[in-house]
Amino acid sequence: MMGPEPQTLPPSPNWYCTRCSDAVPGGLFGFAARTSVFLVRVGPGAGTIPGTPPFRVVGELVGHTERVSGFTFSHHPGQYNLCASSSDDGTVKIWDVETKTVVTEHALHQHTISALHWSPQVKDLIVSGDEKGVIFCYWINRNDSQRLFIEPRTIFCLTCSPHDEDLVAIGYKDGMVVIIDISKKGEVTHRLRGHDDEIHSIAWCPLPGEDCLSINQEENSEPEIANGKVTAQTPEAKGCYLATGSKDQTIRIWSCARGRGVLVLKIPFLKRRGGGVDPTVKERLWLTLYWPKNQPTQLVSSCFGGELLLWDLTQSWRRKYTLFSASEGQNHSRIVFNLCPLQTEDDKQLLLSTSMDRDVKCWDMTTLDCCWTLPSLGGFVYSLAFSPEDTGYLAIGVGDGMIRVWNTSSKKNSYDVKSFWQGVKSKVTALCWHPKKEHCLAFGTDDGKVGLYDTYSSKPPQISSTYHKKTVYTLAWGPPVPPMSLGGEGDRPSFTLYSCGGEGIVFQHNPWKFGGEASDINRLIRDTNALKYKLPVHTEISWKADGKFMALGNEDGSIEIFQGPSLKLMCSIQQHHKLLNTISWHHEHGSQPELSYLLASGSNNAVIYVHDLRTVLESEPESPVTITEPFRTLSGHTSKITCLAWSLHHDGILVSASYDGTAQVWDTLREQPLHNFRGHRGRLLCVVWSPLEPDCIYSGADDFCVYRWLPATQDHSRPPQGKKSIELEKKRLSQPKPKPKKKKKPTSQMPIKQESFEGHEEDSTKENTGPVENGLSDQEGEEEGPPALTPTVPREPVMCTPTSSSCEKSDVTVNNKIAVLKKEPPKEKPDELRSRHISEALMKRRKVRSMLPLSTSLDHRSKEELHHDCLVLATAKHSKELNEDVSADLEERFHLGLFSDRDTLYRMIETEGKGHLENGHPELFHQLMLWKGDLQGVLQTAAERGELTDSLVAMAPVAGYRVWLWAVEAFAKQLCFQDQYVKAASHLLSIHKVYEAVELLRSNHFYREAIAVAKARLRPEDPVLKELYLSWGTVLERDGHYAAAAKCYLGATSPYDAAKVLAKKGDAASLRTAAELASIAGENKLAASLALRCAQELLLTKNWVATQEALQLHESLQDQRLVFCLLELLCWQLEARQLPEARSSSSSYHSWATDTKGPFLQRVTSAWTSIFGLDGPAQCQAALQRLQDIKYPSATSNTPYRQLLLHICHDLTLAVLSQQTASWEEAVRALLQAVLRSYDSGNFTIMQEVYSAFLPDGCDHLSDKLGDCQSSATSALRSLEAFSTYGRLYEIWWSLSRPCPEPSVSVTTEHGKTLSTVQSQRVDGASAEETGSEVCRPEPGSPPELSLRLSEESARVLSTCRALFSEEHASLQNARRTVAQVQETLAEMIHQHQKSRLCKATASGPHNNEPEQETEPRLAGPQSQCNSKEEENEPVSLPELTRRLTEANQKIAKFPESIKAWPFPDVLESCLVLLHIGSQCPGCVPQEVQQQAQELLRKYGSGRAYERHCQTFCT
Repeated sequence: MMGPEPQTLPPSPNWYCTRCSDAVPGGLFGFAARTSVFLVRVGPGAGTIPGTPPFRVVGELVGHTERVSGFTFSHHPGQYNLCASSSDDGTVKIWDVETKTVVTEHALHQHTISALHWSPQVKDLIVSGDEKGVIFCYWINRNDSQRLFIEPRTIFCLTCSPHDEDLVAIGYKDGMVVIIDISKKGEVTHRLRGHDDEIHSIAWCPLPGEDCLSINQEENSEPEIANGKVTAQTPEAKGCYLATGSKDQTIRIWSCARGRGVLVLKIPFLKRRGGGVDPTVKERLWLTLYWPKNQPTQLVSSCFGGELLLWDLTQSWRRKYTLFSASEGQNHSRIVFNLCPLQTEDDKQLLLSTSMDRDVKCWDMTTLDCCWTLPSLGGFVYSLAFSPEDTGYLAIGVGDGMIRVWNTSSKKNSYDVKSFWQGVKSKVTALCWHPKKEHCLAFGTDDGKVGLYDTYSSKPPQISSTYHKKTVYTLAWGPPVPPMSLGGEGDRPSFTLYSCGGEGIVFQHNPWKFGGEASDINRLIRDTNALKYKLPVHTEISWKADGKFMALGNEDGSIEIFQGPSLKLMCSIQQHHKLLNTISWHHEHGSQPELSYLLASGSNNAVIYVHDLRTVLESEPESPVTITEPFRTLSGHTSKITCLAWSLHHDGILVSASYDGTAQVWDTLREQPLHNFRGHRGRLLCVVWSPLEPDCIYSGADDFCVYRWLPATQDHSRPPQGKKSIELEKKRLSQPKPKPKKKKKPTSQMPIKQESFEGHEEDSTKENTGPVENGLSDQEGEEEGPPALTPTVPREPVMCTPTSSSCEKSDVTVNNKIAVLKKEPPKEKPDELRSRHISEALMKRRKVRSMLPLSTSLDHRSKEELHHDCLVLATAKHSKELNEDVSADLEERFHLGLFSDRDTLYRMIETEGKGHLENGHPELFHQLMLWKGDLQGVLQTAAERGELTDSLVAMAPVAGYRVWLWAVEAFAKQLCFQDQYVKAASHLLSIHKVYEAVELLRSNHFYREAIAVAKARLRPEDPVLKELYLSWGTVLERDGHYAAAAKCYLGATSPYDAAKVLAKKGDAASLRTAAELASIAGENKLAASLALRCAQELLLTKNWVATQEALQLHESLQDQRLVFCLLELLCWQLEARQLPEARSSSSSYHSWATDTKGPFLQRVTSAWTSIFGLDGPAQCQAALQRLQDIKYPSATSNTPYRQLLLHICHDLTLAVLSQQTASWEEAVRALLQAVLRSYDSGNFTIMQEVYSAFLPDGCDHLSDKLGDCQSSATSALRSLEAFSTYGRLYEIWWSLSRPCPEPSVSVTTEHGKTLSTVQSQRVDGASAEETGSEVCRPEPGSPPELSLRLSEESARVLSTCRALFSEEHASLQNARRTVAQVQETLAEMIHQHQKSRLCKATASGPHNNEPEQETEPRLAGPQSQCNSKEEENEPVSLPELTRRLTEANQKIAKFPESIKAWPFPDVLESCLVLLHIGSQCPGCVPQEVQQQAQELLRKYGSGRAYERHCQTFCT
């Protein structure tokens, strides 16, 4: 179990639940939030700091997989620790809150559970009801249940009677209330009708009987209603009052004795300042009730806008009520869902309320005032930011559309949180405080909005007129850059706001003219640096604190550093190869100012890289530098990194947040994980270090929580791996799943689109889907539940060409169809087949419709009608003037138009046409219009109705050129509505609208077709073609189809982008192709960096042949070929020394590397000369100068083995080249650097290999070459000789220890690092621990040849050890040890002090001062370690520690720089090894050397590491 519970800002209580919070006497309150139940200790037992509200979130009940819909405590003395919860996952769980575990559970309900109550009369009875009207009574102790089905209606709430164990009142959605008797199989005792809408709450009167209220029955009586079966005078019929609250805006009080309503209270509409809701809107009301215990004359209810009312029932006719807390701002601002009473340990009567405003409020029932408020969160916590000016103010960006500002420094209220919602209206994904202006907070949302809030005023925020097209990822304040920096000092702001959006653009907003247009900084970057290639998609921005440099992170994982204000590109960091999520510069106010150049970065990979940019940025290079080696690598997380934050109180201490569900504190300088926090139940999205407390961190996640936690109290030091990681994943997966969104099924005509690939390589942290809803249920506030979490790197997409895959699929389908058709015909006889064809033909013939069906039908009427037709027609034909009767007859008998004039015919055609349209045959109507000759009318009608066809459009030229053009355009629009985009484009091409056709195809993602058309019909230099290639390339790149994207960029003549995108996959083959492509295109710098990356990737597989081939791709890598050549020879030598079975079978060496003739150095130089043509000092000098420009960071014990070897071989190459050019000083420094790398990393094998290969005969020849000149190289040589002797000492000692068991060895260097000197895979042999167990001694009966061998060694030991026992180095190391120990003691004191404060804060009740007494002896422990001579329990005072530190620093300052310049082996450690050799093999070490070693130990061995050994050897 973790230390004390971290302080929690919890998720919001669930909305629209009739009972999802409850409390028990003694002060424990629980409320359902999402899939959990959060527990809050209220009253004296909360152990809060005096003066602050007495409540604390003490835990969470985790187990449900969907929303918790009900929660109830057992209110029976002795089992207040038991509670029950119901969930949409179909289960009812019974919990023990002390252990936070499930006692038992049932899944009896088949439908969504909507109501739950623990019987106040029966200890083990829990009653629950669901949406279909089914009730289950469940008895825990006997694990028995009873199913009751009363009414086929939706149950909304139920409450067990506090007076009769068999009675349960049930409220339904339609307003019905029933009281049932569960002992009689759910028999209905009363059916109470009166409400006409949802029943939200049922409360029984706390006193039995009906004498407690003086309600005038006559005055308030309602019409008598038949109430089902009412049993004769049973005990319960003696009566009890029941109150119900409904959505119909009334509270009704019912008499159980009479079975009818006796009082109706209408909820008043209260007009209050700044709030209030229209009373006609029923949805805004939730009417919950609480009938106070022993106060039957009072009733508490909620109201329209969040107010609480205390009704006085003594004078019922007056409808008198009192408003809770009349003072402004104390009431809820939105509807209240639950009310539950709580009696604290000190007998205070409190009432707790949960509301849609996401606050939990506590009310004092004696004064009706609000005691305290617990704020909560209704969405993912995307962003956390502490104000640099308003110290202690923490801004929280949440997915529920609100910003919270938490005053963490408040002494009166530990949850002093203010909410801001005006003008936000979307998920808040980014926050950033102004660095100098108080209470000025910038925010960004997931719909691309950027705004500025003044957190001290109630004004709505300023909103920038420039929106991002996608989510705002990051905000940063920085110095203005052109065009905003061009004005005079008073004409421009000192800081402008930079925002980075999901579309990859960074905007600069002017805070003085927020309504003006923001500028895209890409224009400035392109102009300043004269860039021709496509700029990368930006995903992160961070300004260095001094405003001189800006870092931009990109989608391809690269980081670019620009110098302000012109944004000149200084360097590019090619380390991450996946989307970059976070960048953080180290702060400037540490004890080491140079650390401000450290830049930490995290991406969709799980590794954090830290780069030291001091050298590059201070040198101001002419052209941009590419950095491919990190200063430090922090590995341990198992999923993407989302946020990084440096501690403002320490040097080099970093905290990271990850999708693996944990936050990790690192010591970056030592690459060491320190503390791991596992309190969240979701993926972490943000983390920030408190500016006030050195040991305090705040983190936010997609579990809707913010936790405040202390690193020192965490049980784990590193992120979980293996099984632990899986457990955490299960814990996170128990969170609610997002509801699957219904997708429209694609129409069958929809062609397969080139870019609709499925394989997304990077699921960006910053892409959000799902609506922000603040009104339905808590779950719907954020739809983004976590996907199935993969702790490994996201999967690579399947790189197949989509066309071929689709073709293959279609081929298979067609073949199947053909096969089926071939098999089926033989089953039918020829005669049957022929007759079937004939009948089909007849059917087709019958289906031909008449063009004039109405006229035809009128010609088939009775004989009288037909005769009358003849007469009407004759009259019309032969009368000179038609009278009204004949005209009316002709109109009625329109079919006669066929025999009379044209006008009548047109009328007939019109009538027939209408008939066709009504019967759904527009094509026949069109033909009739064509007969009439009205082609234009036909086309217009068809276009309006969306019924144009190919044949109609083909006839359009008959009506003229303009009509044809119009018809084709109209048909193209119609085809677009029918998703036939390619056909629409073809028709547009037929009228020479090429650009429109291309745009139509492009906008609907038919890139392949669009490019084909554009290339065939437009000029080659037309910019549209390039835009098409770039658009398609971007889509393909986003979907992980890098090779296809590269072809697009090549088509757009952007070979730089093509090479970059090919390299994104990061495997050797992709990198090699990218390097070759860049080389062909003349992008030399890129080609070189990619080829080097490819070689480093191949290094992991020891494919040396391919490595050299990769380096051959660019001539500038000729020098690196020398390094890799030396590395290959060294690896062969190391591998040759291993046992045959331990060697790698996959290695691929050159033939020249496996030839072991001659000394190692000679083999290196001969390979360089014969293979790489390195001949003569001039060439060596040039190569040396170029390689000296490459700087690698120092090694640590966590440096990967291959990387370490490469860096050591780089130093060794410098040493060999220096020797070739007779630069002996450089040679000594480079050799020592290689030795120090192996020493710092704890790799003794490589250190000894360097000496045996490069200095087989010692350092004498180097000493001769240097001569007598006293330079820095002389002290370097002295260190080199000392490390050589140090290594030989250990080898002799191990040779003595071989007969014994092999203990592990640990050596502490002067830097305070623990150095493992035995690597199981490289060194066999044994050693003793400098601080540990007894040294393994040979048996008395050891063979005599051992001592003979050692006596031969003794002369060499004697001659070389004196150089190792340097008094001045021993003194310097002792002073440094003192400084380290004092600092360690101070750090421990601070930790102990914080722990003691924490103990005080979390101690409960009367035991508050116990921890204080306990902390004294604890503090004494580490302090006394600083000096072994002091009493064990005697604490060291702070002045004493300060004195020691000052003295030690003064000593260090007195030493000459030549001594301090180069590290030296630990002198005392060497003395101990020598004395161990002397004790194991008496006589082999001369007496005077032993005496010198003992003297040094006595003088400087007072530290705790050497104390025990001093006693052994110096007494």
